[in-house]
Amino acid sequence: MSSAVSLYECDVMHRRHFPQNYRFNYKVFSFLIDIDEVKQSKVNPLLSFNRFNLYSVYTKDHGARNGSEWRAWIDTVLDERNLSKAKHQVKLLCFPRILGYAFNPLSLWYCFGEDGQLYAVVCEVSNTFGEHHHYVLHNDNQPYKGRVKAHKKKHFHVSPFISMDAEYRFTIGTPKDELMIVINEYQDNELMLTATQMGEQQEITTPHLLGQFFRLPLMTFKIMWLIHWQALKIWMRGGVYHKKPEAPKEDFS
Repeated sequence: MSSAVSLYECDVMHRRHFPQNYRFNYKVFSFLIDIDEVKQSKVNPLLSFNRFNLYSVYTKDHGARNGSEWRAWIDTVLDERNLSKAKHQVKLLCFPRILGYAFNPLSLWYCFGEDGQLYAVVCEVSNTFGEHHHYVLHNDNQPYKGRVKAHKKKHFHVSPFISMDAEYRFTIGTPKDELMIVINEYQDNELMLTATQMGEQQEITTPHLLGQFFRLPLMTFKIMWLIHWQALKIWMRGGVYHKKPEAPKEDFS
């Protein structure tokens, strides 16, 4: 498999536990990108970096979002938190643009040390208002033993039917043959929402990428549609609407 980019076929699940109980699942695929190697690699004719293609990934879609190099941005993020050991290798998990369009509710920056172990994960969250925030999960410049487990107070508006008075509890595995991301959202120490993304690594071949396109031709559009459709269903079931607050002044928490 390519060392620059890996492909994961995934199942995403959202389950709201209260006050409205519902659950939905959908299929996606994600790319895991080595931010240093991808610039020098030609992974597949159907996948381009900073250039239009069937599948494409642009530097301006993540990180500083101004087209600047990802490496400079993530190094600054890690240096400001004294996480120098986490800078050796960084991989970005994200949805690609499909025919030029993408929406990534959550992208993850996995930060590895020279020993190959995971030292930090930067969770890049985006909402449908074009705003972004980053939750930096780390173990004080020490490697995680097993899965990443971390708590973070909610600082960023995502859903109008969940208040800002909440806490995220993350469980994230190191991406290898399998991908595992679990985020539980709590209000007053009661589990309100569970979101998961589970996947398996696949070969990046032209037939496989074409198969993904015909199997999930409008995946990124579908994600945006599902967000609004589920919000409508919650509202119809009597969900309490929370007015969108101002975006946080800080991009990181």
